[in-house]
Amino acid sequence: MAPHSSNYISGIEPFYIGDVLIDPPILQAPMAGFTNYAFRQIVHGFGGTGLQATEMVHARGFVYMDEHKGEHPERLWGVQDEFRPLAVQIWDNDEKAMAEVARQLAHGYKVSIVDINFGCPVKRVTERAKSGSYLLSEPDKMGKIIEQVVNACAPIPVTAKIRLGCTRDQMNFIDVAQTVEAAGAAALTVHGRTAQDMFRGTADWDRISDIKPYLNSIPLIGNGDLDSAAAVVAAFQNYDVDGVMIARACLGRPWLFSQAAAALRGEVVPPDPSLEEQKACMLEHYRKVVDRFGEKRGTVLMRKYACCYAQGKHGARHFRTHVAKVESPKEFYNVVDEFFPRSLEAV
Repeated sequence: MAPHSSNYISGIEPFYIGDVLIDPPILQAPMAGFTNYAFRQIVHGFGGTGLQATEMVHARGFVYMDEHKGEHPERLWGVQDEFRPLAVQIWDNDEKAMAEVARQLAHGYKVSIVDINFGCPVKRVTERAKSGSYLLSEPDKMGKIIEQVVNACAPIPVTAKIRLGCTRDQMNFIDVAQTVEAAGAAALTVHGRTAQDMFRGTADWDRISDIKPYLNSIPLIGNGDLDSAAAVVAAFQNYDVDGVMIARACLGRPWLFSQAAAALRGEVVPPDPSLEEQKACMLEHYRKVVDRFGEKRGTVLMRKYACCYAQGKHGARHFRTHVAKVESPKEFYNVVDEFFPRSLEAV
C-alpha cells in the first residue's frame, strides 16, 4: 500500500505498518512507568504523533489475571475506547502466553498494532525473566515468538523493538533484523544502544542505518537520543530510516512531537510553551492522573512526572527536592504554586 502524498520536506514520507498509516512518521515510545493513559492523553492533545504506545504488558501476568481474577492489567485501562492508531507492547519468553495475550489485544481490545519488546535491558526482565533484550542472544526463539504472535493477531500487524545486541562484543542486529522480518513482523524499531549500555553513552544511528539494506520490505524505525525537532530532522536526513521514535525526551515535554512534526513539514518550529503554560500543562496532567488513580496514589505517581517537567531548567533541583515529598493534592498544589515557575528559569 503506497503512502499518501505528504507535505513533508524532501525525502520524508508517511509510511504504513501493515495497513496502519503512520503520519507523521514520528512514534511515541512505550515506556514502563510513564506512558499510561493520562500521559498519552496529554501527548495526544498537543498532536504530532503518528503512533502512540502503552506501557509494556507482561504476557503471563495478563494470562494469570484473566484466568484467576477475571481482570486484566491496569496498564490496559482506557485502551479499549482510546483514540487510534494505538500500539500495545507485550513482553515475555513464553510463546503460548504471548500469542494468547496478542489475540485478546488484537480481537478483543482491537488495538491498531501489537508490539513485542526485545529491547528492555532492565535486569528483572533480562536476568530474572529471560525476556526483553536477553532474547537477542536467541534469535531462533525470537522468531518462534513472533510467528505465533503474528498468527494470533492476523490481520492486525505485529512489530518488534530491539537493541543492537546484548553487549558491544555481541552486536548481532543484522541477523536479528532479518529474523524479525522472516518471522512475519510488519515493522522493526531499533534503539541504537546495546543492553549492556542501558541508557549510557550515545545512540549509534550509523548502525541503525546499516540495517536498512538487509530488510526486504518492512519499515525501519530509529530510536535513541532524539531530544529536539532539529535532531528528528537530522535523523531522517542523515540515516536510512522510515520513521523515528521519541522516548525519554518527551516525558517533560509532551509538545516535542508537535514541534518535530512542524520541522518535518519545513515550517517554523513553535517555541516551547512559556513556563506558565508548562505549569498549566503539568496541572492538567496531574488532574488526569488523580482522576484515574485517586488523590493519594495519583499524587505519589505524579512526583516523577513533575520532576520531568522541571528537567533542564535552572532551579530544577530545588523544585524536585520539594515535589518529590508531596503526598496529597494540597501539598502538590502548594509546592507548584511556590516553586513552579517562580524558582525556575528556562534554559
